[in-house]
Amino acid sequence: MAEEKHHHHHLFHHKKDEEEAIEQPAAGEYGGEAAEYTETTVTEVVSTGEDEYGKYKKEEKEHKHKQHLGEAGAIAAGAFALYEKHEAKKDPEHAHRHKIEEEIAAAAAVGSGGFAFHEHHEKKKDHKDAEEASGEKKHHLFG
Repeated sequence: MAEEKHHHHHLFHHKKDEEEAIEQPAAGEYGGEAAEYTETTVTEVVSTGEDEYGKYKKEEKEHKHKQHLGEAGAIAAGAFALYEKHEAKKDPEHAHRHKIEEEIAAAAAVGSGGFAFHEHHEKKKDHKDAEEASGEKKHHLFG
């Protein structure tokens, strides 16, 4: 029994959506030689990359949302740090406590800003991957 498999190599993931088996009739059935054989051909259907494009666009949207949350956190923590700095001047009796809270809020603002920065770069990476998955190459003059 001879068996052949045809593999198609593409840039994207291979998915077995459909397999077709084609069997040839035995040689003896139509008056040929007495030897019997069966030939099976397997065909792999590979997706065009639209699923990949959709996945990358969804991830890009998620990263954009997280980036905005990080930006909002940085703004809120920064505003609270400024408020505590003002309170430290206004309330000298509890100035030490206000300075500590100011420093904690400032650290939170820096952390949130770093998170927003990280998500911005993840968003850019997913945007680039989505362009590649769609097969379109966009040429940008600056960047």
